[in-house]
Amino acid sequence: MNKRKWMYAASAAVVIVAVTVFFNRGALAMLGFDWFLEGHVEKQLEQTYKPIDGREPIPVSTIDKEQDPFALLLLGVDQRGKEIGRSDTMIYTVVRPNDGDMLMVSIPRDTYVEIVGKNKEDKITHAYAFGGAGMAMDTVEKFLDAPINYYASINFEGFRNVIDTLGGIALPIEEDMVNDDADHEKFVIKAGQDSYNGQDTLNYVRYREDAGGDINRTERHQIFLNLLMDKAKQMNQWSKIPELMDIMGDNFSTDMRPQQLIDLGQSMLQAKDRNIYSHSLLGNGHRLKSGGAWYYFADDEDLAKVQTMIKSWLNADTPASSLILPDKYTVNKVKETGTLETSESSAEQ
Repeated sequence: MNKRKWMYAASAAVVIVAVTVFFNRGALAMLGFDWFLEGHVEKQLEQTYKPIDGREPIPVSTIDKEQDPFALLLLGVDQRGKEIGRSDTMIYTVVRPNDGDMLMVSIPRDTYVEIVGKNKEDKITHAYAFGGAGMAMDTVEKFLDAPINYYASINFEGFRNVIDTLGGIALPIEEDMVNDDADHEKFVIKAGQDSYNGQDTLNYVRYREDAGGDINRTERHQIFLNLLMDKAKQMNQWSKIPELMDIMGDNFSTDMRPQQLIDLGQSMLQAKDRNIYSHSLLGNGHRLKSGGAWYYFADDEDLAKVQTMIKSWLNADTPASSLILPDKYTVNKVKETGTLETSESSAEQ
């Protein structure tokens, strides 16, 4: 498998949250989330709990069932057999359970950073290869100057199997997506299908041969997540839940305890709206020396903006209306406001 190919989106790692939190949301609200997750399902979630030696999760305070914002490092791992694998994608995610909002910051796998614990600079993807989720978390914390409360990782097989178990996803593909560059894995996703299986969906979030690069990939991650959550809400197939839990147990790892997943589910179910905001770190790529490895260098100004944005999101006192958003959402709001003001002015004349 080519070392430079773009692996599937780490957004796949939130499948556990999407399924346990948003699965048939309306029915869960009526039946009661505590009742749904007690007993059998909660016990199955114990399979996913894999704490990191020497690293205690940063606690998240909860008062009267209200949960503070917290940071979760999502890892998409290319893992075969019992090898440790690589985190081919990383997404630093801030979850605000009370607002129902999520901020997802994608870190390109080739980003040149200091690998904490190795005393060397290298591609950020190598942090996981060198020291697993713990070293990946330490490295991202230093790079973004931001804390990480928990990690969550999922591999290829888990992603495909969850999508297939859900019966596929309806993706907005209007033209065939062809991945055929000499340095990339070859695949074609046919446009116009009513539903896409796990392999096609995996390829959709991995696709990298359009002009938009990482920006378009980030947008596809967001589209996929919203479609996945909508699919889960619409389903009424309770018999599939144990199977989904088994898939996650084999392919999903986190240092969030089952009860924490349940508390998160309760908080998210109570949120009136669901908003996912995404951003991919800006920068440029080049080699440090002729014939050497290719690296991605984050733009210092954009990195500083992201660090400030994360602090805003992690502050429990920041109201949802005052959260700092990625530029693309701010631009859209300005355009909408300008259009509204123009319409009002025309109406007055």
